[in-house]
Amino acid sequence: MGKIGTEKPGPDVWPGESTGRAESISVGLGTPSSREASDCSPCCYSRRGACLSAFLMLLLTTLAALVALVAILGPPSRTPGAQACVTQMNRTGFLCNDRSSCIPASRVCDGVRTCAHGEDEEEALCRAVPQSLPGFLVAHCGNPASWIYSDQMCDGINNCGDCSDELSPVTTCPPCGPGWWSCPSTVFKYCSCIPRSLCQDHVQHCSDWSDEYSCPGP
Repeated sequence: MGKIGTEKPGPDVWPGESTGRAESISVGLGTPSSREASDCSPCCYSRRGACLSAFLMLLLTTLAALVALVAILGPPSRTPGAQACVTQMNRTGFLCNDRSSCIPASRVCDGVRTCAHGEDEEEALCRAVPQSLPGFLVAHCGNPASWIYSDQMCDGINNCGDCSDELSPVTTCPPCGPGWWSCPSTVFKYCSCIPRSLCQDHVQHCSDWSDEYSCPGP
């Protein structure tokens, strides 16, 4: 009967000892933090900086484009819902909420409720005149600090006090209407036209006296 052989066990590994293979695996894998640090070279940081710079440039360009768009189109209406209209006298007006009543621009925020529901005197519209008024209701005089309502332009009356609402270069108005006489006025209230009702009344209203000698009267 043959002798049963047994394999000779390998060398014993005592507690606390490690094999060379285990050590090589540990060294090859490394820890995650050490791998990330070794993977990111100075070129990596340069690329990240370039990406960040490109993003900031894109953001600034977008903001600049928005600012330019606002400058071209103008700011939004200061009084949402306010709409312009043309009065029976062919003047700029304010459209009431009933969408049928058109009141003169100068009747807005004058202390009297002209629209049926009083929207022409609402607090949001009148809280800081003229800044709170829609742009179509406001006209500026030769003096930037002075303003008038847009329906007061070219109405024959010196509303600005310096005739800039009636004369160039600030304003270009049509010739005097049928009820007016064209002349350089001597009356502060008028500029380049006077009402024909003042002609031939034995009082000088034109510096050239044409209201008394040339104007045919009303």
